[in-house]
Amino acid sequence: MDTNPVSAAISLFGSESKLGAATGYSQVAINKAKRRVAAGGKVSANLAVAIDRATEGKISKRRLRPDLFDEAASEVAA
Repeated sequence: MDTNPVSAAISLFGSESKLGAATGYSQVAINKAKRRVAAGGKVSANLAVAIDRATEGKISKRRLRPDLFDEAASEVAA
């Protein structure tokens, strides 16, 4: 399993452009997000939600941004 969740999402779709199309982001934005995460950075909250929706939760927003979407906060909201 790929440790970079953006790369894992790309693998599910087969290409950066296909993931971009599914999320409403450009291929360039997906590539930048992949490189940012590989360097220890984070994706935007909006992209995390978009990837979660596009992958039907296989790559969760919590995995992409645990600082924003932790389990406890999700349970309180439910």
